[in-house]
Amino acid sequence: MFKSAKKPLTILLVTTALYLAPMQAVNSEDIEGQTRWNLTELFPSVDAWNTERERILSEMAKLADYQNHLGESSAKLLEFSDKVSALQKATARLYVYTSLKGDEDQRDAEAQERLSLARSVYAKFGQTVSFISPEILSIGADKIEDFISQEPELEKHAFGLRDILRGADHTLSLEAESVMANASETLAGPQSIYGLLVNASIPWPQMTMPDGTEVTLNQSSYTKHRANADRAVRKQVFDTFFGTWKQYEPVLGQILDTLVKSHTFTADSRKYEAPLTAAVAAANIPATVYEKLVAAANDNLGSMHRYLKLRQRMLGLPDLHYYDIYPETTSLDREFSLDDAKDLTVTSLAPFFGQKYTDLLKEGFAGDWMHVYPQPGKRSGAYMQPGAYDVHPYVLLNYNKSFEDVSTFSHEWGHAVHSMLSKRNQPYENYSYSIFTAELASTTNEVLLQEYLLKQDLSDAERLYYIDRALEGIRGTFFRQTMFAEFELEIHKTASAGEALSGRKMSEIYLGLLKKYHGHEDGVMTIDDAYAIEWAYIPHFYYNFYVYQYATSISGGTMFAERMLAGDKSAKDDYIGVLAAGGSRYPYELLTDAGVDLADDEPYITLINRMNRLMDEAETILTRMGK
Repeated sequence: MFKSAKKPLTILLVTTALYLAPMQAVNSEDIEGQTRWNLTELFPSVDAWNTERERILSEMAKLADYQNHLGESSAKLLEFSDKVSALQKATARLYVYTSLKGDEDQRDAEAQERLSLARSVYAKFGQTVSFISPEILSIGADKIEDFISQEPELEKHAFGLRDILRGADHTLSLEAESVMANASETLAGPQSIYGLLVNASIPWPQMTMPDGTEVTLNQSSYTKHRANADRAVRKQVFDTFFGTWKQYEPVLGQILDTLVKSHTFTADSRKYEAPLTAAVAAANIPATVYEKLVAAANDNLGSMHRYLKLRQRMLGLPDLHYYDIYPETTSLDREFSLDDAKDLTVTSLAPFFGQKYTDLLKEGFAGDWMHVYPQPGKRSGAYMQPGAYDVHPYVLLNYNKSFEDVSTFSHEWGHAVHSMLSKRNQPYENYSYSIFTAELASTTNEVLLQEYLLKQDLSDAERLYYIDRALEGIRGTFFRQTMFAEFELEIHKTASAGEALSGRKMSEIYLGLLKKYHGHEDGVMTIDDAYAIEWAYIPHFYYNFYVYQYATSISGGTMFAERMLAGDKSAKDDYIGVLAAGGSRYPYELLTDAGVDLADDEPYITLINRMNRLMDEAETILTRMGK
């Protein structure tokens, strides 16, 4: 998972965690052998962090003195823009420290309180600079361009200034912009309410496992037990877990409906055609990309259904139900140490990316940039945090020595090197890049890692394992995320059409998509109505048309990887060029110029061709194994 977002004047905002654990003071202790990041590179102490927070707030208050004066001269505009950048950078660093510290142990009340303070600084910043866009627009494009030509130092701010001018038709009056900024925390309320409800308020049910142990079936234990090898157990897990969600269908529907209404309010207020158009406009991505993605997934559901039938064959089941989608069909009796993960990442990428790229990897590996192993209270999952421009990226892992952990390691370091390349080639003002290109940097690494391993002399069992992991990645990242994207699109269209959007209606829409994507009507997989409530379990629906970028990224990343594997000499330079460009250009045009047009069929055809090729080999191996 990548944490970053692009804002006008390149304000680097780092997304906040959806999950906040119940507050209770504890001392976070490392497990034996823990590999830790060094947060003193950010701040030597909490006291130093508090001092910096007070300084930022004090400096922030002075920005108001520049209101109505930005058009006086190029020097005045430069002076103000430099101050805004400096405060953006300092505020990001302030947040990064609290975020990383809090994720070491989410039970630590003091750390969570500091995180809340950091978020408040961001909110205050947004309110303070809300006058920028209306004032830049009142100055006008001609005068701004004159200022840029007169003052060379303004060049680093030029992209952000022109981006504001691009949004002229959707920028409001000064008073209205101030209202929108002040309403930002209120409009984000549904996300906070959802997080508190599902993580701190819903009483999760107990379930007795076959060995007699009692487990609390919350989100974390559900993801573990839904893959149980015993079919009856995983059915019970699904029924129990989603039965609990079903009890909250009305209130969860109301929460998501309120969020959808907030998106509609923002889109209408800013005179966008639809919430989707407003959401993709921030990064200047054509809505046709979203539409092409959904169409491509629907056009290739035959490959998705073929994969599900392949899973059925590998599991040896007489039929398929939705609760059969997670158990492992293959296994690998091999552990990978952290050093193995480093070596495999470097070795798999070196032939394609070259010495400079691998040197950056090794530089990162040598530093104290990672928090590696699971421990009590630590945030689950993995991410790369790039927000501290003057320091370096940080990587959180929960490494358990499986191949999936190696793949995740390569994924997150793809993000990290992206940030390192952007930092080395761009000033802070153009450093922050879109999720649209960010996830491409990680998925390309995963494909090349898979292809490297498949070129080794492997047993049928190990080869089948890596093929299965690759196929499951395509199912989960392309088809599942596109299904989520289609659900988001449908609920927003329903609301925009003036139809009631209740929890029941959301379940109805989601059930239809589940059945379509999984071939229910064609007898591929039975989707029980009880699982229609799964939409309520997906926190990404609170990110505002976000998840589609995972699906476009695996498509674009696969296209880059396939070009490299085919010996395309321009592919490496195109790819590294995208990473080094950071946020200096709009992501869609950046990728299109690099030969990957995600509003065109080719990236999706390339992905599906790889999927079909992998399934061909898997079926051959299974036949050879007598399965």
